[in-house]
Amino acid sequence: MIKSMTGYGRAEETVDGRDIVVEIKSVNHRYFEFSSRTSRGYNFLDEKLKSYLQGKIARGKVDVFVTIQTVEDVASEVHVNHSLAAGYVNALRELQEHYDLTDDISVSAVARYTDIFSVHKAAEDEDAAWEAVRQVLDEALEHFFAMREAEGARMKADMEERAQVILSLVEKIDARSPETVKEYQEKLQQRLHEMLQEVKVEEQRLVTEAAIFADKVAVAEETVRLRSHFDQMQTMLSSDQAVGRKLDFLVQEMNREANTIGSKAQDADIAHMVVDMKAEIEKIREQVQNVE
Repeated sequence: MIKSMTGYGRAEETVDGRDIVVEIKSVNHRYFEFSSRTSRGYNFLDEKLKSYLQGKIARGKVDVFVTIQTVEDVASEVHVNHSLAAGYVNALRELQEHYDLTDDISVSAVARYTDIFSVHKAAEDEDAAWEAVRQVLDEALEHFFAMREAEGARMKADMEERAQVILSLVEKIDARSPETVKEYQEKLQQRLHEMLQEVKVEEQRLVTEAAIFADKVAVAEETVRLRSHFDQMQTMLSSDQAVGRKLDFLVQEMNREANTIGSKAQDADIAHMVVDMKAEIEKIREQVQNVE
């Protein structure tokens, strides 16, 4: 079953003391393009996310957002910048001596200068963090792929319906094409009789002229190829593989055959059918642009 390149999925779980939210969305793109935004301190996840998703998504512009908040106590160390603290103490004593102030310098007084402290959290276990995020990502991907597949099913039904319209037009063109040769022969015979009046026209000459005309306007090869293209399209639409690029090429070939039929046909009815056919092929092409 084909998949759309448009999709969205979201999941939120608490894993190993982390509140994790993962959002993934994608839109049309000719190739796989990836971007991510993760919580501060978790940039190491970017490449892991890209590698993981690249193995699951063939085409599309994919954006991933990962928010991580720690809900359990994390071992931390507080360090004192003794050089800066000494500077504050010396400055306070200088003020006390210079202005004859009460000497109330204390730990609490110096502690107000928070820039003398720095907090260092224990190093993040990158493998454990990735494993926790991957679990939530997999849940988000379930929703993401479900949306892509549902959209793909609608696209498949639409393209199959349009294919039937085109194939019915091909049948009509095949039926009409020999009639145009017969009508040409009759008109040619009538014109020659009007021009030459009593002069007898050789029947073989008329047959030869009709054969030349029939060869010029013959579209059997093009209609056979068109049917073959639609058989291939049906096979691709039922495939579990990413077939968007192949379908795009196939639709180009369909359009080429329709153009050739239009250029060969010297009949108003066939010309109108070709216009209708090309309109349906264009609508299929628009759908194909969103197929993974």
